[in-house]
Amino acid sequence: MKPSVAEIWTWLDEVPDPEIPVISVVDLGIVRHVAWDGDTLEVAVTPTYSGCPATRIISLDIETALHDRGIGDVHIETRISPPWTTDWLSEKGRAKLMDYGIAPPRAAGGPECCPRCKSTNVTRISQFGSTPCKAQWRCADCLEPFDYFKCI
Repeated sequence: MKPSVAEIWTWLDEVPDPEIPVISVVDLGIVRHVAWDGDTLEVAVTPTYSGCPATRIISLDIETALHDRGIGDVHIETRISPPWTTDWLSEKGRAKLMDYGIAPPRAAGGPECCPRCKSTNVTRISQFGSTPCKAQWRCADCLEPFDYFKCI
């Protein structure tokens, strides 16, 4: 008996992003589609940007998680259109980013506060951070640098 698509989404919500392991690939919004086509499970993934080096690892992690649950035939499709956007991050994912020390994206273009001390007294150090998706910021109160997940 095939598991339901809803159950599979729950399983995929346990697959961590390889670069930010506290957030799942579902909360990150990169799993776009899950459906059965006969006995083949089809999963569509949209990377955070088309050149993301983690795309292959994410697909492998998804495939492994599904095989571990007894799904034998899995087809993973990488879709780059429409391009991923930070709008696809779940609220749960945004909260997990903040708890992890990464300020989640905001439409206003900068972090609301320092993810460590919650001060709003923050300044941008560099538009470029540890990955293309992040910028480097610093809190003027606790003096700690932190990543800000850019709004894309």
